[in-house]
Parts: sequence; structure tokens; C-alpha cells
Amino acid sequence: MSKVKRIILDVLKPHHPSSLDFAKAIADQEKHCNVKLTVEEVDEKTESILLDINGEDIDFDAIVETIKNLGGSLHSIDRVEVESSEAPPQTE
Repeated sequence: MSKVKRIILDVLKPHHPSSLDFAKAIADQEKHCNVKLTVEEVDEKTESILLDINGEDIDFDAIVETIKNLGGSLHSIDRVEVESSEAPPQTE
């Protein structure tokens, strides 16, 4: 079984909630994680942001659901780091 340790997401979000509240909501979704939010572009109604989420076992589906509940939409997955939690089979 593998675990997602880090994921960087390109997200389009409305101006409200604020970037701070948006990042807090993502962090509250995941236990023991670190969320970095970078605003890349701002237009009249939306902001393009990068979410950099680090954790022990990130629940991607829950993150996407939280983004949708906050009025945002996922554009792309820009980076993923996954760690295997099982040892590979040994050869004889």
C-alpha cells in the first residue's frame, strides 16, 4: 500500500473565501499536514492558486471535495510524491 506524502495542485478559486481561510479549510481536512498556498494570478472574479500539501497519508479525494465545497475547481495535479509502505518482495 502506498501513501501520498506531497501533492501540488493548480486550483481556480473565487475571491471568497480568502486565501487564508481556503488554506485553513484544506489543513483542517487533513490531519498532521502542512499547506502552502501561492496566488499565481488574480482576475475580476477568481484567483489561480497553487496548493502544496505535505502530510503522512494525504486523502486526495477528500481534498478535491473540500476544494469543490469552497467553490474552487481543480485544474491539474502538478506534482506528486508517493511512498511505499510495504517492503518490496525479496528475490532468492
